[in-house]
Amino acid sequence: MMSAVRSPRQGPNWLVIEPFKTSLVMSDADEFSSTAIRKLLSYRDDRCVSALQMQRREFLAVVGGVAAWPFGARAQQPARTPRLGVLLYSTEQEDPQARTLQEGLRGLGYINGKNISIEYRFAEGKAERLPDLAAELVRLKPDVLFPIGGDVAPFVSKATHTIPIVFVMSADPLQLGLVASVSRPGGNATGFTFLQDELASKRLELLKEVAPRISRVAFLSNPDHPDNELRVAQGGATALGVHLQPIEMRGPGDLAGALQAIKQASVDALYVVASRQTVASLRRIVDFAQKNELPLVGGWGAWAQEGGLLSYGPNVGDVVRNAATYVDRIFKGAKPGDLPVQQPTRFELMVNLGSAKALGLSISESLLLRADKVIE
Repeated sequence: MMSAVRSPRQGPNWLVIEPFKTSLVMSDADEFSSTAIRKLLSYRDDRCVSALQMQRREFLAVVGGVAAWPFGARAQQPARTPRLGVLLYSTEQEDPQARTLQEGLRGLGYINGKNISIEYRFAEGKAERLPDLAAELVRLKPDVLFPIGGDVAPFVSKATHTIPIVFVMSADPLQLGLVASVSRPGGNATGFTFLQDELASKRLELLKEVAPRISRVAFLSNPDHPDNELRVAQGGATALGVHLQPIEMRGPGDLAGALQAIKQASVDALYVVASRQTVASLRRIVDFAQKNELPLVGGWGAWAQEGGLLSYGPNVGDVVRNAATYVDRIFKGAKPGDLPVQQPTRFELMVNLGSAKALGLSISESLLLRADKVIE
């Protein structure tokens, strides 16, 4: 049987024709082209010329197969490791979403340090650091940038118009100017938002169902957070015959004044819009509600888990894990401008029975059956 093999002893450009042990050097320019084949066919060796004539067809098949070989060092090029740059507002210890993102990537087969390289930058709660950290990540030229938070993503968007961006946020990306439309973002950014303004009316309905006597509800929110929740909630409150009292809280420094304003408003329930600033003060807000015997409803599960009466909204961890699929798709060639912004379609209702008992409220069997989680 005739075969052609490279000769490592003689060098990567040498071809040995078996079984004749006939060697011929091939130049880079030849690259096993037709010129190279003519060289081999015109080669003369008394030991093999007759065999070549008799086995010409087999010989051409061998050489044709050799023509498909990668040439020289190019044959062993390693696969390039994709790189991801992640920017977070707080610290690694305070923000669980860094770990949640890695869980999502791991589910897709990506292991940091093996087949993906992840660079993290944490602003440590200092908003003034975000522009420099975003620019630092951009200089690293990752394949995808992953900002978490509506107060983080705009800095990344300003830092680059070319590197693909996958964001996760509770804000409205349209109001922030990150995308041209939800269905077709059109630029270098897309992602996931767990914002659903329409849920505001549903939360008030649930609150009224559990505490039917309420008539005045404090609406605690950050007015700088880009959403339409207050407008939607006001419409829902009107339909339920409830007065909504807006209370503003832009940051932790406003919390004491906001809580005092709630006291002075003589409300009988509290609705909290989940944002970075309110979630950062979650424990103090829940303690205030419990001390003042105010049924509290919030947007994410943490409010009920920490002692609030109800929460109704998306599972934030699931949203972050799902966002990893967009990172994967962009790694594989998808364009962010063609990937629609995703919003959650499944929402979790959590009920805290301990808080209900402390408030003297009874939870109907039908509501307990609808709840995704009941906290004893």
